[in-house]
Amino acid sequence: MSLKLDYVLRETASNFRRNITLTLATVITVTISLTLLGAALLFGNAVDNATARWKDGVEFIVFVDPDISPELEADIRRQLDESPEIRGYIYFDKDEAYAEFQGIFRDSPEFVEVITPERLPASFRVKPVDTLPEQVDELAAAFRAQPGVRAVVTASETIRQIEDLSNGLSQRVIIIAIILLVAAAVLILNTIRMALFSRRRDIEVMKLVGATNWFIRVPFMFEGLIQGLIGGAIAIPLIWVTNDFFSVINSESLPLLRDFVVDSSRVWTVGFQMMGLGAIVGTVGSGIAVSRFLDT
Repeated sequence: MSLKLDYVLRETASNFRRNITLTLATVITVTISLTLLGAALLFGNAVDNATARWKDGVEFIVFVDPDISPELEADIRRQLDESPEIRGYIYFDKDEAYAEFQGIFRDSPEFVEVITPERLPASFRVKPVDTLPEQVDELAAAFRAQPGVRAVVTASETIRQIEDLSNGLSQRVIIIAIILLVAAAVLILNTIRMALFSRRRDIEVMKLVGATNWFIRVPFMFEGLIQGLIGGAIAIPLIWVTNDFFSVINSESLPLLRDFVVDSSRVWTVGFQMMGLGAIVGTVGSGIAVSRFLDT
């Protein structure tokens, strides 16, 4: 027997109507789990963007005036080189600062267009020997008073706490999401098993007239696939809401984390990844249910 699309769609719709309550429960579980997983991935990306400049031991950043004279900049560099309290530093010129700015705000071209490299200050990203907050603040204050220095920003304990919070929170959310995905797969499995049981006489007749296992299996597997896809599709706008929440944190809560943003292309990528994962979970769950039923 050959499969026809209208037959698959008709059988899938019939199964949905028979098990509407379980189907809704499955879709809701898939949606919640994929939203949590997508939010955890976005949160990790946002923290990475916000803390990128604070990697590798950088504890404070000295921003110089955009029009600083070569003599004043050389004097700041000399102090950094000669200070026994400084382990090292990384110099970011205007072009490098602009390239970093473009990378972070690549999804806001209207914002990038009004900024030129000349408007962004060069900076020294400093790695002190002693990373205690008191010592870092004392060093930062000394450079803040130097001629030609526009601003000095310290990471202090804030960035470290956020990184620790991000790691712990992401791990916990991912574990919860995985547990919920397993629960969704079990729900899909049980939904398909109930649909198979309610149609067991029809299936017996189909096998007697020569229907192959795949002819019987496909409509039920398609049902699981659709359940996973619907759950993933609903998760996409919820993931967008999560990204908007990150923007609120960025603009209102922590000035140090002004780069706490996620590119919209990354949000779309995560959303479609979650949708694809939902489809996989639905297909696997329904496939296991059908295979076990047909083997008995």
